[in-house]
Amino acid sequence: MYEDLKAQAADVAREICEKARLTKGQILVVGCSSSEIGGDRIGSNSNVDVAEAVFSGIYEVLTEKGIYLAAQCCEHLNRAIIIEREAVPGREYVNVVPFPKAGGSFATAAYGHFKDPAALEEIAADGGIDIGSTLIGMHLKRVAVPVRLEHNRIGEATVTAARVRPKFIGGVRAHYDEDLL
Repeated sequence: MYEDLKAQAADVAREICEKARLTKGQILVVGCSSSEIGGDRIGSNSNVDVAEAVFSGIYEVLTEKGIYLAAQCCEHLNRAIIIEREAVPGREYVNVVPFPKAGGSFATAAYGHFKDPAALEEIAADGGIDIGSTLIGMHLKRVAVPVRLEHNRIGEATVTAARVRPKFIGGVRAHYDEDLL
């Protein structure tokens, strides 16, 4: 079961990286409900083993591509972000360590596996994956654009995704770079 979840998570990560055209040094925020993956209501049945499997699948793909993973904590920590410190130099960090029932199992896995984890109140990521309706939108740059994924489930959880594009300011639509749409 855990190998299946890891493979599903890796497929999702590869697909969002491709469709969002994420490049080395960019940041992908992930919110993950291990409860929803297991078929339960969000926040009701945190599962460290499920989170570890999903984290592993996503992290391996992102590490290979040089993309940073920002793990969103649950609402008990105000959806704080756990990320590698080198990805956000000079930022104002917060003092928190996530746990499965206070921060979430996925953020706990990230904190345990990162070389030098740091916690932030917020981030402006280049793309995002929302596993189980965790509401990652607050951590995306403006303007967020939905990405339709073929791989849109991990376990029992629905997966939604987004990328960002520059704001369109003034001018006529014909002058916009179509690759950014």
